[in-house]
Amino acid sequence: MKIRYILPFALLLLVSMAGCAQGDETEESDSGEENSEATDERETVMVEDALGGQELEDVPENIVVLEWVYAEDLLALGVEPTGVADVAGYEDWVNIEPDLPEDVTDVGTRQEPSLEAIAQLEPDLIITAQSRHEAIRDELNRIAPTLMFEPYPEEGEGDQYEEMETTFKEIAKAVDQEEQATEVLDDLEASYEEIASQLSEEGVDGTEILLSQAFSANENAALRLFTDNSMVMQILHRIGLENAYDGGFELYGYTETNVEALESYQEAEFMYIVQEEDNVFENQLSGNPVWENLNFVEEERMHALPGDTWTFGGPLAAEVFAEQAADALIGE
Repeated sequence: MKIRYILPFALLLLVSMAGCAQGDETEESDSGEENSEATDERETVMVEDALGGQELEDVPENIVVLEWVYAEDLLALGVEPTGVADVAGYEDWVNIEPDLPEDVTDVGTRQEPSLEAIAQLEPDLIITAQSRHEAIRDELNRIAPTLMFEPYPEEGEGDQYEEMETTFKEIAKAVDQEEQATEVLDDLEASYEEIASQLSEEGVDGTEILLSQAFSANENAALRLFTDNSMVMQILHRIGLENAYDGGFELYGYTETNVEALESYQEAEFMYIVQEEDNVFENQLSGNPVWENLNFVEEERMHALPGDTWTFGGPLAAEVFAEQAADALIGE
């Protein structure tokens, strides 16, 4: 009889203790789940690209970039891309530091990237431009989450510079480097202020600039004249210079024209970009009466920028361009 009473009591005691322990575990488990959910909420971020929002659960570490400016953006944020489209072209044209890492993988051209090469890298994020690759968006998303930005906003949707800053901040959000992005943009503004002060001291602030990129096309001289919505002209505005060209909005930020169009702007300072092996001013336009009789040609008010000047870049390229333009204008 005693045993019969003692045993149930012992069982009750054990059950009671187990219940308490289970309750503690449940509380701990519930607390752990809450903490886990809170952690997930911190890790998941909504990044806005040209096609809406893209949720990223983790900070990407293995990133493939199919448009040069976004590779530059990553480098500015201290993040090295694993793969980049047309590495050789990037190294020829994107005149910034730091350089691309030596072990970066080339994944084809920007126009036609290799899906196989991208997949082999097993990226956890792909970044590209909508206008180039929206047609293969589904294929890219099957490989990895893909962000598509648009560096050439339509009329009324802001200029190229505004888009550059917005995209840079969104990429920073994606890679968890928002503080670094703020620092980079603050440094850029400080650089503009310093350059503007230098130009003011030289007495050339407010100067009207006719900015052109010139090249040969079908053995003729083709000239791009940059409009106010362009990246480069917005940079010149920020260092205190004005645009002499009164062309309207152009999606890519420039009008492609010929030498006759320069006659309306010959009182401006002419700033230009040409390749050494394709200098149309020394070749196609040498002896051309329209060209030779332009005031800025006769008065030698022409200011050359380096042939690799990058006109469609991010914040690092913007600072380089501002410095080069100021040096060209004041003859340093």
